[in-house]
Amino acid sequence: MRITEQQRLILKRTLLKYFGATSLLQLFGSRADDASKGGDIDIYIEPEIIQPDAVVEAKLCALVELHKLLGDQKIDLVINRKVGKELPIYEMAKQSGILL
Repeated sequence: MRITEQQRLILKRTLLKYFGATSLLQLFGSRADDASKGGDIDIYIEPEIIQPDAVVEAKLCALVELHKLLGDQKIDLVINRKVGKELPIYEMAKQSGILL
């Protein structure tokens, strides 16, 4: 995992705050691969909340707070509400992801 323990704790605390305490959070992509270099922070989320408006608001609020706490980092949140079509990125993120 190519994020610091402090970054991991900030990500986890912030995302659980906005998406719900029982949300699944996984780091995936290049930051989950110790052999890779660079890259943005990709997080797969299965949120506790599922209402579309609440998910959009949670995403915006979480990203604002994360940018304040982590600085100018590229952060991508992939959110699977589990109420519709399963996208290929969901399966890829779940298979390759590391729990926060």
